Amino acid sequence: MTLSARKSPVQHVHLLGIGGAAMAPVAGMLKERGFHVTGTDVNVYPPASTLLRSLGISWNEGYREENLAPAPDLAVIGNAISRGNAELERILDEKIPYCSMPQLLEDYFIPGHDSIVVAGTHGKTTTTAMTAWIFHSAGRRPDFLIGGVAPNFGDRSYGLGGGREFIIEGDEYDTAFFDKGPKFLHYHPDELILTSLEYDHADIYPDLASIALQFRRLVNLVPRRGRILIWGESRELKEVAAKAFCRVETFGLAADSDWFAGDIGWHDEATVFRVAHQGREIGRFQISMAGRHNVMDALAAIAMAHGRGIDSESIGRALASFESVRKRMEVKGGADGVLVVEDFAHHPTAIRLTLEAARTRWPGRKIWAAVEPRSNTMRRKIFQDALPESLALADAVLFGPVNRAQLIEEDERLSPEAIAASLRALGRESRAFDSADAIAAHLGTNAAPGDLVLVMSNGGFDGLTAKLLEKLQARAGVRA
Repeated sequence: MTLSARKSPVQHVHLLGIGGAAMAPVAGMLKERGFHVTGTDVNVYPPASTLLRSLGISWNEGYREENLAPAPDLAVIGNAISRGNAELERILDEKIPYCSMPQLLEDYFIPGHDSIVVAGTHGKTTTTAMTAWIFHSAGRRPDFLIGGVAPNFGDRSYGLGGGREFIIEGDEYDTAFFDKGPKFLHYHPDELILTSLEYDHADIYPDLASIALQFRRLVNLVPRRGRILIWGESRELKEVAAKAFCRVETFGLAADSDWFAGDIGWHDEATVFRVAHQGREIGRFQISMAGRHNVMDALAAIAMAHGRGIDSESIGRALASFESVRKRMEVKGGADGVLVVEDFAHHPTAIRLTLEAARTRWPGRKIWAAVEPRSNTMRRKIFQDALPESLALADAVLFGPVNRAQLIEEDERLSPEAIAASLRALGRESRAFDSADAIAAHLGTNAAPGDLVLVMSNGGFDGLTAKLLEKLQARAGVRA
């Protein structure tokens, strides 16, 4: 029984996969709305565990039928839950009403708001966080849901301000075992930001055309009165927006963009730039992050906010105080003169942009890039030829083992050894290691004072950052 078939009032909601990056904040949203919230997951770790505990939400460790006693009024099924899961089977057997997380948002949270959706292969988390912070700082009290931890909001990724706008990150990944369409089709955008479109998610999309089809479907949901903002230097985005029924505006660093950012410079630990709309300058802005990609994200947020009536001064104040989302060029610490930084980058384009930004922010440092092939696309050979060119922007590249390598046939699996060999041919130090411990040991011996270690993974990399900092601190103690 799906949500649409539910007739009686819902009081108790149970979430399968409550520790997910989006499910944990949704649990918080339900709790703040007065629902009784329970859930189940395995190996829940920060920031999800920290958030759930701070809200007084308990969860079951491990899926068991008895976790559904008493039966909830509604079960929310995470997209990592498959048939054979003990709780899911009980839900189906007993016809307990269920829905996906995006459907819950669609039916319980988005109605009554103007839905602002931010989608794209790269940049959507930062752009969503920037947009939400601008609207919040301007007193618009937005509801929002971000796919990352936002320091500006007390390290939370959601807010229920009760204002007119609901600002949400639109994920193109599939929705649930019973709904293989992308999550973002549930969010019914009144206005839409499209940051980029490249091939990703090789486990569910066979090629770029299949992803572009879903983006075209998203574009087709925007009403005539709405607006779509697209990165104007993307041929793929221009094609998916070509048949939109609403106004389409471009943003970018090309002078012919409707929204143009120019005079970009890194000064006094901030990136400064000017923005013009259709040839008319609207202001000078600054952000604390380095890199052209962060300027692009800010430009999209500026265009959205300005178009919805927020003045340039308010936008400028918000951006100047914006703190980067966690794991986006996040400084984790340092010891013995070595700086350790984490980033979410796990796609050749994102890796290249991150390394370019690191060169800008920390000029003159030797950059060690520690890379974990962890995402469903990075674990495969799809980007094996593209990765060396992106990673060659680092001075040295250390690969961890392919995550869950046994689940991919060898002839389809990424070869860290082959990429390391390609990088050595390009004149870069590079090695493949069989564990995070081995990488930490290597860096603990070989990283020199003044070096930068950039840990790149969309997961925990088996605690590499903490292990490395421990090695460096021990080394510093010996030297002292």
